[in-house]
Amino acid sequence: MSTLSRAAVRAALAFLVAVGIAAPLTGCGETSSKNPATEAGGQSEESNQAGAAEKQEEAAEANKNRELLSLLESKKREEAAEAKAQKTEREAAAKAKKREQKAEKEAKKREAGALAKAQEQERQLKAEANKQREEVAKKREAEVNQQEAERGAAPHTTTTPSTTATSTSTTSTPPPAP
Repeated sequence: MSTLSRAAVRAALAFLVAVGIAAPLTGCGETSSKNPATEAGGQSEESNQAGAAEKQEEAAEANKNRELLSLLESKKREEAAEAKAQKTEREAAAKAKKREQKAEKEAKKREAGALAKAQEQERQLKAEANKQREEVAKKREAEVNQQEAERGAAPHTTTTPSTTATSTSTTSTPPPAP
């Protein structure tokens, strides 16, 4: 049962109780007398009863109004609480979004750092490989030059079955391919 219908039942009950009490007092067991003073007292008693009934009616209406006011206030509180909950939810969603964006930025930053590091390592490895190739090429060239120098200093003798001849060779052998 809602609070509004409870208030209506209470108001009706209060009215019935007031009428139930007032009816026996109005003179159900009253004797008729011809005394004008008694009749005047009866009228004042009736006006008192009417005033009491009116007061009870006003009290019932005041109770009803209090119930309605209480109902309205509870609705306002409920709406305010709901609005606050929605606001809190929006704020939490905004914070979560900011954290997510920050995490994405950090991830991109780490990824970019890792890529730069990998590229630097690759560049260093290539430079080292080039340096080693140059060193190997220099060693080969030095060996070839040394061999040529040795060949140029020592004469070659070749023997043929008919004659013995001495010759010098100036041809060089190409360096082996890498």
